[in-house]
Amino acid sequence: MKKVMTLCIVHDKSRVLLGMKKRGFGMGRWNGFGGKVNANETILEAAKRELKEEADINASDLSEMGIIEFEFKGNPEILEVHIFKVNEYTGESKEGEEMKPEWFNIEEIPFDKMWPDDKYWLPMLLDNKKFEGKFVFGERGEIVDYRLEEASDVV
Repeated sequence: MKKVMTLCIVHDKSRVLLGMKKRGFGMGRWNGFGGKVNANETILEAAKRELKEEADINASDLSEMGIIEFEFKGNPEILEVHIFKVNEYTGESKEGEEMKPEWFNIEEIPFDKMWPDDKYWLPMLLDNKKFEGKFVFGERGEIVDYRLEEASDVV
């Protein structure tokens, strides 16, 4: 069973905006902003909505850069995550109930406090490369298998 999700990375020249997850799935990790796609919305609409809800930012220009499937051993649900790069936006990021946003210089991205897969695909996104792949996580949150490749386009 697949669950369609979104993830937005706000990229502003030499820095990226990440959010510290304060509750729920991924709590205690830095991440982009995103979540599930509701039945009445497109993937793009969901990406914009989640970014507004989690960081109080309005995206005016988004590029879909990748699709990654995530599988967690012992869980039959596969997450199909559509990853967007936010090129233009309005608003100043604000902390909410779920996320605490913070800007990081590209050279200082805290990969050691993020999901372990991020170090593989985030540099591709920042280099404007499109990608697709799959990551399989073990019971302790470690990557047990993965494939990631550059794609000419994201379908």
